[in-house]
Amino acid sequence: MGKRWLRFVVLAVLSLGLFGTATAATQWLKPFVLASVSAGTLKDKVGEVRKKLEGAGFDVVGDYVPYEGTDILVVTSKALKDAAAKEPGAGYAVAQRVAVTQVGDKLQVSFTNPVYMANAYQMSDDLSDVRAKLVGALGDMQDFGANRGIRARKLRRYHYTFGMEYYGDPYELASYGSHDEAVRAVEAGLAAHKGGVVKVARIDIPGTDQTYFAVGFESTKDPDANDKHIMSIIDFHSVKSSAYLPYEMMVNGRKVVALHARFRIAICFPDLSMMGEKSFMRIMGSPSAMGAALAEAAGGDPDKFR
Repeated sequence: MGKRWLRFVVLAVLSLGLFGTATAATQWLKPFVLASVSAGTLKDKVGEVRKKLEGAGFDVVGDYVPYEGTDILVVTSKALKDAAAKEPGAGYAVAQRVAVTQVGDKLQVSFTNPVYMANAYQMSDDLSDVRAKLVGALGDMQDFGANRGIRARKLRRYHYTFGMEYYGDPYELASYGSHDEAVRAVEAGLAAHKGGVVKVARIDIPGTDQTYFAVGFESTKDPDANDKHIMSIIDFHSVKSSAYLPYEMMVNGRKVVALHARFRIAICFPDLSMMGEKSFMRIMGSPSAMGAALAEAAGGDPDKFR
C-alpha cells in the first residue's frame, strides 16, 4: 500500500505540474493595464505616479509628452535589466511605459503589461514579478487593449495577418564598425532630430552590447511619421492606449535595428481592423515612413524603406 500511495502522490504532483504549464501556455493576455482613473491635474498626477514608481524601485529614465493631455514615463529597474541581459533580443523589454492621459475631466493611469510584452518578445522570463511591482505601486483596475486577449503561446509567434512581419523581422537601420560607434551615431542623429525622431531615453544593458533608445516621432513634413497623427487614428477607444508610446531603437552590437511598425503597432493594437475609418488602412504609409525616419536618425539609408 505504501508504494501504491507514493506512486499516486507522484503522479498527482506531475499532473498538477503539467496542468500548470498548460494553463500558462493558454493564458489570455492583453497589452495594457489600466491602473486607476481619478480627478486632478495632469502635472500633479504625473508627479504622484513618478514618486510611486521610484518608491517601488523603478528608475524613471524618460518623460515624453507627444501631444496635449498625455504624459508618458519610461521606466526600468534592476529586474528588467537582468531579464534583458539574459538572452539576445530581449533588450526591447528593458523598459516599460507608464502613461497619464487626460480623458474628459478624468486622468487615466495605465502601463504596458510586462507579461504580455515578455511573451511578444519571446523571453524566457515572463516578467510577472515586474508586473506585480507595477500593480502594487499604481493599481490594477483592468487589463485592456484587446477584446478577448491573445493566448501566450500564440503571442510568442504573433503576426497580425498573412504577409505582415513577425518579431524576428526588424528594420535593419544601419551598421557600424563597433558598438560604441553605432551608439555615437544614434546619439548624434537623435540630437539633430534627423527624420523628425527625438530621443526620450537611453538604457545601456549591463554585461551586453545592447543599448536601448526610446524615441518619439515628431515629423512636421510627413504625418505618417508623426505620433500625434498616428494615435489620432488608432487610439480611439474610451480607455486610451497611450503607453504604446514612445517607440524604440536598439543598438545590438554593431547594428542599429528597430521592431517593424507592422509588428510593433499590431502587437499593441491587435484588434485594430484592416479597413475602415479607424484602421490600419488609414496609416498604411506609416511603416515605410517610420522605417525611413528611424534609418535617417540612425545614420543609415532612409531610401531603402521608402
